[in-house]
Amino acid sequence: MLLYTKLAPPKVPKRRSRAGCTFCKEKKKKCDEKRPKCARCAEKDLQCTYEAVKPRQRRKKEPSQSEVTQNHGEDREQDLDQYQWRETTADEISESDCLSPIDTKFNGMSPMNFSTTSESALSPVDASSTVYDYGVTDNSDQIRDVVRKNSSISVVSQARSLQPDLAMIAPCPVGSPTLEFVLPTYSEFSERPNRRALVDHFCNVLSHLIVFREESGNPFQQLVLPLSHRSSPIMNAIYALASAHLEYRGVETPEKSLYFHNRAIQGLARLIEQEGKVDKIELLAAIMLLVYYEVLVQRGRSNIVDGHLKGALTIMSSSQAESTPASLFLERAFRFYDVITALSLGSAPLSTAPAAGCLIPFPPLDAPTASPLSNVDTLLGMATTLWPIMHRLSNLLSLKTDIERAAQENLTSKSAVLRMEFETTSQAIETALAQWEPCLPPNIMVQDGVLRGISGEEIPEQQRLQSILHNALAYRHSAFVYLYRTIYGYPARREAVQKHAHTALVHCVETVSHRGPMGALLWPLFVAACEAVSAEDRALSQRAFVGINQRQGMTNIGQAWNIVQEVWKRLDDMSDDFPEAQDTDLWRKVSAEMGVNIVFG
Repeated sequence: MLLYTKLAPPKVPKRRSRAGCTFCKEKKKKCDEKRPKCARCAEKDLQCTYEAVKPRQRRKKEPSQSEVTQNHGEDREQDLDQYQWRETTADEISESDCLSPIDTKFNGMSPMNFSTTSESALSPVDASSTVYDYGVTDNSDQIRDVVRKNSSISVVSQARSLQPDLAMIAPCPVGSPTLEFVLPTYSEFSERPNRRALVDHFCNVLSHLIVFREESGNPFQQLVLPLSHRSSPIMNAIYALASAHLEYRGVETPEKSLYFHNRAIQGLARLIEQEGKVDKIELLAAIMLLVYYEVLVQRGRSNIVDGHLKGALTIMSSSQAESTPASLFLERAFRFYDVITALSLGSAPLSTAPAAGCLIPFPPLDAPTASPLSNVDTLLGMATTLWPIMHRLSNLLSLKTDIERAAQENLTSKSAVLRMEFETTSQAIETALAQWEPCLPPNIMVQDGVLRGISGEEIPEQQRLQSILHNALAYRHSAFVYLYRTIYGYPARREAVQKHAHTALVHCVETVSHRGPMGALLWPLFVAACEAVSAEDRALSQRAFVGINQRQGMTNIGQAWNIVQEVWKRLDDMSDDFPEAQDTDLWRKVSAEMGVNIVFG
């Protein structure tokens, strides 16, 4: 064994030519740098040229841990100084600001009706409490086009530093597990932790609450979320929607939903100004996300939902591009809210009624053909074939209003024509509702209200399918209630009204009991609950409202329940002979007195 090691003489460092001529550099040959011609150029009789030598780029020395600790406080104060946000009060917002970007120009304000209470509406950071700590700026107007891969995230380990003499003889150490780290979830969307948390809430909570089927993936994650990588309005609309849902559930967020909503509206207005240069799918996705936001927030008597839907219809009618899964999904979302908004506000639907058999269930991407949910639409459930009937039903109240207006103006011929159309259409709708049955999956039948296999085998997705079935049947019976009460003007205690109201409430409770999708349950529940007279039906209404509110957690659910309770109170305080007791639009009057317009979606 050697007791000593003879030190070798140091090697002479090689000198590399950085100021060589152009020819030698191209040939990657050593140049003797002689002027005016180097030896190689002189030998080949070539023109020898020299370029200016660029200065060497040296690596910057990384600061030590002590320097980082010492400067951290100063950097934090500088970052906070850069974000001085201005709070805007309700007095600075005019009525014209509460319109869709399709109809008017924007001055940077959010199109919402605000309460007069003081709150940091447009401030992205809540001054009262800060949940997340971040110091990295994030320009959401320049979002990088990054796609998350399905592969697992690599774990990086840092080797512990050793003294140089020990490092020559010691083996390479294994990194401690406490030093290992992985990339933050959803880091491709933002560097801010609170915004990554909003994307996480949208993907893992909110997107699951508004679809009926997702056996191969959630359509919002498959079709809408990828668009946000290149579109800041879509990204901000997602932030606004997720933040509003958390705020209603009592979760404090550093950046308010109204701030993101304001930025989404401004970005949407800029996109609209580009006219033919913008992607129609991007516009449609941003508008539909804002529709979901407005329905969720429901502040004041705002008609912003109707304005957004008009913008979406304009985009769909003007687009000549081929249909894509994203465009078909967004169009289905538009059709749903077009009908629900018309039924909620008493206005006519914006689009034309689809022909019978025109609508087919829209599945998630890559959904298996043999799926037990094959006859279920992602947004309409088993009510896909019912939706053309619902569309015509939503137009009757507007037609009834036109008849009354023509009669007041003594337009006899016009009134007669409209009345003939009204009677024919309403009778056809009543017949279609009586004959309609939900389209069940193959080899499945309904026996005593329960889904069963034809051969007696166990049904996959039993609970989910049962809940979706009851949701569709609740729509059918509530459509009868709406037709008899709002259109025909029957009294609330009439047998036909109470029969269908009770049946609709039973189906609503069954939908909640099976814990299936409830994103589209509010309209049939509200319509039937407003006509509940008996203690049994009111108990069913309360049970269904409690269940849907616990699962969905949205503002319009709580407001709808408050209106139902006020309607019950007024009905109990008056006799059946009282004129207001026979009012078919009592709940609309209560809603107007409360100062809200609810879209029951």
